[in-house]
Amino acid sequence: MSNSGLILIADDDRAIRTVLSQALTRAGFQTRSTGTCSTLYRWIEEGEGDAVITDVMMPDGDSLDMLPSMKRRRPKLPFIVMSAQNTVMTAIRAAEAGAYEYLPKPFDLQELIAHVRKAMAGSKSVADTLIEGRDDPQPLVGRSPAMQDVYRVMARLMNTDLTVMISGESGTGKELVARALHDYGRRKTGPFIAVNMAAIPRDLIESELFGHEKGSFTGATSKSRGKFELARGGTLFLDEIGDMPAEAQTRLLRVLQEGEFTSVGGAGTTKTDVRIIAATHQDLRNLSREGLFREDLYYRLNVAPIRLPPVRERLDDVPDLARTFLRDAASEGLPRKTISKSAMEALKSHSWPGNVRELQNLVKRLAVLCPDEIIDKDSVETEMALQDSSGSASPKENNDLSGVIEVHLKQYFATHGGSLPAPGLYQRILREIEFPLIALSLAATRGNQLKAADMLGLNRNTLRKKIRELDIPVERRKK
Repeated sequence: MSNSGLILIADDDRAIRTVLSQALTRAGFQTRSTGTCSTLYRWIEEGEGDAVITDVMMPDGDSLDMLPSMKRRRPKLPFIVMSAQNTVMTAIRAAEAGAYEYLPKPFDLQELIAHVRKAMAGSKSVADTLIEGRDDPQPLVGRSPAMQDVYRVMARLMNTDLTVMISGESGTGKELVARALHDYGRRKTGPFIAVNMAAIPRDLIESELFGHEKGSFTGATSKSRGKFELARGGTLFLDEIGDMPAEAQTRLLRVLQEGEFTSVGGAGTTKTDVRIIAATHQDLRNLSREGLFREDLYYRLNVAPIRLPPVRERLDDVPDLARTFLRDAASEGLPRKTISKSAMEALKSHSWPGNVRELQNLVKRLAVLCPDEIIDKDSVETEMALQDSSGSASPKENNDLSGVIEVHLKQYFATHGGSLPAPGLYQRILREIEFPLIALSLAATRGNQLKAADMLGLNRNTLRKKIRELDIPVERRKK
């Protein structure tokens, strides 16, 4: 396929510039390359180039900081941004700055050339707004190729009102994605209202969504506003949409089609002004075939699909996730810990059927239970074995605290020399139970010992004595 046009390449790595120049030349393009932002900026000011491929971090600056200015000078010039900083915020910044496409390093050459051809043909850009880049905390964690695909789709959807369907196994972070789409989108100043369909009694779902009038049903002692009204100007997140009963599905479909709703027992209609983001861990196509979910509603909701990968498909992200959860635990008042390299490898070897939520729970337990500042491989394997044995425990053990403790003690005995009692065993076990109980209570009360003592049903002086004896770190945190 023949091409024409001059492609400007900016990257501080000479090898990357050479590879890109050779590949694009073989594809029929002309190229010109530089290792600095300033030279690229000058070329653009002089009117050179029909498309730009640029790295983010350059020796003389951040190309994303300069991109809005370059776009103002050459509004129709497409920019393809590359970066080794493969985070969701990089993808968001690239989209907001007006990039045509964002590609994480390492990238596929054929994919890049395909994007160049589309850009030269005038295809729609990733974003159509010029917003100054921000240095916000990462709303999502992960640099794996699977998460890069998620970030790129999110970047395209940020500044639209398209209805989004997020699918993925339980614990993959579907609500985090929904919140990020809201927090960095055009409706960020409006409310974010989340509704879990699985947690609402079936006969109350319509009232919950659309509101009700006084006296419209038994127990309706006053008028109540529904989530559609509360979310006006913002985002309505419908989690576990697959659990919505048939009659509520019909009403929701009508709202999506007509853009208005009627409260339960009401006469007039109210116009909607919300962005809908739905999520499910179920296969809605199969539910539709089985007659359990309306097919027309499925297509109304599945306008822009996002699939979240399970952790087993992104094991390279486990270290970043674990470090993030340890920082979160420390910010909640739990002891500051780090994870050894061998322990991190043990975490990466696990299949994580509970996904990110399972990993988060394990890391938080390790932050509390591991006595050393550095969490070692043995501690990780012991807690993972406990977690696995708890998962296969009897119903009583799964739902009863004493059953969970029994499973833990069995694991403890197996790890510490069998089931025969050892001298001081009672005090040792009691200490290991009291430490996390008190530490978590202090974290929940942000270090307020009086509130923690009241929560535990202890005298304040008794709690202080326990804190000293157990050497529990206490940090009073500001509200």
